[in-house]
This record gives sequence, C-alpha cells and structure tokens, in this order.
Amino acid sequence: MKAYEITLRIIDHDGLGPHEIETVLENARYPNHCISPTVSAVREADIGEWSDDHPLNRAETAEKEWRRLFSSH
Repeated sequence: MKAYEITLRIIDHDGLGPHEIETVLENARYPNHCISPTVSAVREADIGEWSDDHPLNRAETAEKEWRRLFSSH
C-alpha cells in the first residue's frame, strides 16, 4: 500500500495513486467554493500491508511514522 504527502496526509486504501488523488482533490465541489486546492507536489512512500496495528492507524504512533516515511525524501 502507498501513502502520499501533499500537505494533506492521505492513506490510499483504494489504490487511486497520486494522479487520481490530485484529480479528486482539485475537482471536488466544496460548499460555497470555500477552498479551491491546486496540488503542486506529491511525495509517495510504500507503507507495506495495512492492518489495525499499522503505525499510521494508531494515534500514539502515527506522527512519528509520517516523519519516518517522509523525512528522507
């Protein structure tokens, strides 16, 4: 499974991939046009198999795992 860092943090459960994630974010109809995002950069990391015990699925370990995954990119 992949995870992406844009500025938002997204776990790609459906396997959309970076281009489709950009498309979904940029083309969503937000109420009253309150935001209109443009994706300028995407970073990708392989996070292995997803499980209930995955570090990104646990509040006490998620932030540390995000930093580990993307600090070296």
